[in-house]
Amino acid sequence: MREKSRSSDIEHANSKQIIEALAKISRAVTSDLYLEDILKLIVTVTAEVMGSKICSLMLLNNTSKELEIKATQSVSENYNKKPNIKIGEGIAGRVAKHGKPITVLDVRKDGRYINRDIAEKENLCSLLSVPLIFKGSIIGVLNCYTTKPHCFSEDEINVLMSIANQAAIVIENFRLVIESKVIKEELEGRKAIERAKGILMRQENLTEEAAYNLIRKYSMDNRKSMREVSEAIILNEEIKKFHKK
Repeated sequence: MREKSRSSDIEHANSKQIIEALAKISRAVTSDLYLEDILKLIVTVTAEVMGSKICSLMLLNNTSKELEIKATQSVSENYNKKPNIKIGEGIAGRVAKHGKPITVLDVRKDGRYINRDIAEKENLCSLLSVPLIFKGSIIGVLNCYTTKPHCFSEDEINVLMSIANQAAIVIENFRLVIESKVIKEELEGRKAIERAKGILMRQENLTEEAAYNLIRKYSMDNRKSMREVSEAIILNEEIKKFHKK
């Protein structure tokens, strides 16, 4: 009876609550949060909206082609240290492969579910697993568990899919921001090295290759990056110019 009431509550969930949840997730990308904090926010907000005991977010490792748990509210070491799941394996692996939601009435009795022993220990029962999709590509999976048998309704699936879609956008936008910062730093580093090479070529009458090798050797000997060494050379040159004024 309590599960039936729970289903009714979610099916007729306050649209304002869902909108607020999506807004919280959207704002995360413009905040000062790290990715780990953003993922934790996503599972916390999702659990609140879905009334779920455990909500977990798994991201696809493009190198190993495995799903890795990146965020969950579970305090259980057994659950948090679950092994990675290959694409096509288990429930989450199937969701990631086909890009469609899967519901399971009782994961402890479903042969497709890989970690049934952990489900027994954690008292996990029904599962709703949906894909995280960004521009047609699967980037992960969002899972919601109940502690009692529950048939997830179409409304519940749609709510979780809406959250997953918003989460995917936030995650990928965050990655793009980080990637652009890395590219910018690499470009600035190259510019500094080029400028430092020019200074050494003028001051020490070196070839371009010899100037580069000198910077690299100093970098290795002093355990500093080539950018740090180059910026020091540039700073020294600017100080000399200042004193000549």
